[in-house]
Amino acid sequence: MVLRNELSCLWTLGFCLVASKLPFTVPSIEDESFIDDCVAAHNEMRGQVQPPAANMKHMTWDEGLAKTAKAWANKCTYTHNSCLKKSYKCHPTFEFVGENIWKGGLPIFTPKLAIGAWYSEKNLYNYSSLHCSKVCSHYTQIAWANSYKVGCAITNCPNLGRDKTSIFVCDYGPAGNYINTYPYKRGAPCSMCGGEICENKLCPVLDDNFCLSQTISLLRLKQELTSL
Repeated sequence: MVLRNELSCLWTLGFCLVASKLPFTVPSIEDESFIDDCVAAHNEMRGQVQPPAANMKHMTWDEGLAKTAKAWANKCTYTHNSCLKKSYKCHPTFEFVGENIWKGGLPIFTPKLAIGAWYSEKNLYNYSSLHCSKVCSHYTQIAWANSYKVGCAITNCPNLGRDKTSIFVCDYGPAGNYINTYPYKRGAPCSMCGGEICENKLCPVLDDNFCLSQTISLLRLKQELTSL
């Protein structure tokens, strides 16, 4: 029995040593799974805000914001991008963009974990009084109704800690977090969308990508009906 326990401990120790040496892949900003995870986590949490939001927009991915996030993450500096306060310096379409930064271990990283850490600041934020008892700006940027585009990136930055310390950056367009301004309008979900469509308590934004996806869906439906 003692020998079995010792062998078990040795096997566990060996597994941990091997696992610690395994390479952890840093997802690229073109990785579809990474993109989907980033967008899904943001939209899931935007749909859960309390009190409910009447005008919360559905977020979609923006390649330009992702490139800006990646370029800044690659600098491995745990501070905000120097372009944020400069008109049209972060993005050609959005005059100003918002930004959230997470630092942590690459082995434990998932987009939902990092975005969830930002979102957890909701416990420190009082919507009615606009009061924050500590730091809430990560949460309020996620919950900023008019920020409907997002681009994220992650880079391994051993200079900031251990070998597998990483920086995860998300940039948002247009920017949120304006002083003395509510992040969204309180009310029944989608009641201020200006239309009848409501997607998981979020207002769809009629940009080119949304219109294209709707057109494809209608064409597929037409083909299905024709084949009946």
